[in-house]
Amino acid sequence: ILYADDEQLIGIAESIDTKADEIGGFVTQMVKASGEDFLNIEVRKDGFYLSQLIKKTTAYYEDKLKLLRTQFQVGAYKDCMLKGDFDRSVEVVQNMMENAVKYGDGRSISLEFAEEDGCVLVTVKNSGNTLPETELLYIFDSFWRGSNTKRCSGSGLGLYICRSLMQRMDGDIFAQVQEGDMCVTAVFRK
Repeated sequence: ILYADDEQLIGIAESIDTKADEIGGFVTQMVKASGEDFLNIEVRKDGFYLSQLIKKTTAYYEDKLKLLRTQFQVGAYKDCMLKGDFDRSVEVVQNMMENAVKYGDGRSISLEFAEEDGCVLVTVKNSGNTLPETELLYIFDSFWRGSNTKRCSGSGLGLYICRSLMQRMDGDIFAQVQEGDMCVTAVFRK
């Protein structure tokens, strides 16, 4: 027995409770500070061509996906000028690609394009969705990690940052499951 009487045990339990509250407060402050840092990410609102974004993405992923024996397809597109920050847009698409590599089944990943209401939709689609559709609503929340992440490391911040960046460029990002494949789509204004 560690403690001789109930009074000592109650005192220790209260002390542990107080320390746990202090630690919780520190964690809350850290999360808040981290969120504020993400919100202060600088984003330029100039322009770039869709072909530049595709070229930068494929230059890196073609070789990487060959090594992984993952089929990589780039769909047809009509080149046009997009509004936003080129470097930040590359970060968004690369994060979408990294998630496809991490959480797909490794068979195939594709970049697909569509135009809708003065916007260009850039979709990264991977075979083998491992995320339940009921969790799609949460994947853009900060520090949230899906039930499919047990075998993969990560912070739960990638898609949260992507959403913040896209919104700062007057765009958006969303996810959906189509015929068993995971599709994450960044919406760029023309």
